[in-house]
Amino acid sequence: MASLNVYSVLVVLFLTCGAVMAMKENDQIIKENNCETKLGFPCVLEAFTSIFEIGSISNKCCGELVVLGKVCHSALVKRTLEHPFFKYLSPATIIAQSIQTWNNCLALIDSPSPAA
Repeated sequence: MASLNVYSVLVVLFLTCGAVMAMKENDQIIKENNCETKLGFPCVLEAFTSIFEIGSISNKCCGELVVLGKVCHSALVKRTLEHPFFKYLSPATIIAQSIQTWNNCLALIDSPSPAA
């Protein structure tokens, strides 16, 4: 019986350490890549709305998002999900919406402009 309790404690410690390491990893990525300085505030709001709520992101902000880079984009979304305020949200849904927003912006930026 004691071994079951020790096993349970080890599992909890392992899971807790994993979550803390993931949080530190996102913070480290954000800091090393200066992610928080690469996107203007109006575009931060548009990107946030398109991922966490229902909204769209302008062509201009799509351009800024693509320049920000996928690594920064993913790290910022994951760090936002770690905040207790967003604990009621489904991480899988938010990650899927984040990927969709990224792919839409990437397609928009990569597509050639129509001839005038």
